[in-house]
Amino acid sequence: MLDEYADSIADLEPGDGEVATGELVVTDDVLVKAFALGPGAELEAHDHAESTNVFHVLEGTVTVIQGEESERIDAPGVVHHERGVGHGAKNETDETVVFTASLCPLPS
Repeated sequence: MLDEYADSIADLEPGDGEVATGELVVTDDVLVKAFALGPGAELEAHDHAESTNVFHVLEGTVTVIQGEESERIDAPGVVHHERGVGHGAKNETDETVVFTASLCPLPS
């Protein structure tokens, strides 16, 4: 069962400027999604008014945007986004960046 998730993440192979995603866990109350950002790629800032979002950086160094601030986070790293706070991510490196995003509870 655990290998299933590792395989899903390993299958994400974005090119330069591309974002590849895959859903790892989807239940009635949580979504865990994997993101792979190729060099120069960006996950546009957005928010979840009814949900908490947590990034787990698995590979590389990602620049995380939260509100008006940004910070480079190295793997392994964890970033907590409060409900309603705008957040996004960008890859300012020459390597692919991989992280998961957990969203809980799912918006109604």
